[in-house]
Amino acid sequence: MSSVLYDVPGPAARARNRTIGIVGVAALVALLGFVLWRFYDSGAFAPRMWEWITYINIQYLLLEALWNTIRAFLVAAVLSLLFGAVFAAGRLSDHTLVSVPATAVVEFFRAVPLLILIFILYFGMSQGLGIDISAFWAVVIGLMLYNGSVLAEVFRAGVNAVPRGQREAAYALGLRKTQVMTNVLLPQAVRSMLPTILSQLVVVLKDTALGFIILYPELLYQARFLGSQNQLGAPILQVAIVIAVIYIGLCLILSGISRLVEKRLTKGPAARTTDTGQVGATAGAL
Repeated sequence: MSSVLYDVPGPAARARNRTIGIVGVAALVALLGFVLWRFYDSGAFAPRMWEWITYINIQYLLLEALWNTIRAFLVAAVLSLLFGAVFAAGRLSDHTLVSVPATAVVEFFRAVPLLILIFILYFGMSQGLGIDISAFWAVVIGLMLYNGSVLAEVFRAGVNAVPRGQREAAYALGLRKTQVMTNVLLPQAVRSMLPTILSQLVVVLKDTALGFIILYPELLYQARFLGSQNQLGAPILQVAIVIAVIYIGLCLILSGISRLVEKRLTKGPAARTTDTGQVGATAGAL
């Protein structure tokens, strides 16, 4: 038996692949064990290095930093999705006066590093134009411009990936372009784009950490502050581990929400398949 892309491995190849897999896993486990042993040997897991997390004021500080991170993420995520949808529609427009400026905006903000955007918004706007932007809005607007431009390309590619026959069948039924986009193309494109959209939203969440550079009090800012306190034993590694666990938890929650949304979108596939088949059959009859 063979596949289109490769030959199915035989007994010898399967044994070789199994051996390579076992050796690779053993090497990773050994490396992880060595790192943990070095941490233990250097006293990184000593109870005195973790006492800081038992202080109620530090717990409140971390909760406030967590809320600042979530708040910046939520606002930036919503604005990025709206920005991406608007400029994706602009890029898909048949009117040159709309598509060309939309393409220029998307390509420009995709090319500029996010950190430079944040610097320009926080420092450059006040010095050059006299417009003061808070650290929160500098982070949020920077995230919106960069990630919104990336999402605009994701939306455009998702719509263009829908088979051409779908839109042709819809046009044959007399639907207008807006109806074709909202009723035929977008429902199919969103399902295929959802994993990529989730990945980009995870990037938005993690990029909120860049706010510490302009002193926005999010998780990384407070981690640097706590890790530099000598009275706490300067627990930079311990604080970093806690902050990393918090970020991992936030990403897992985001992934869980995405799976719920995906299940709702894929509910009743037979009905949607029937509807699509009816559109194609009707167009074929015409």
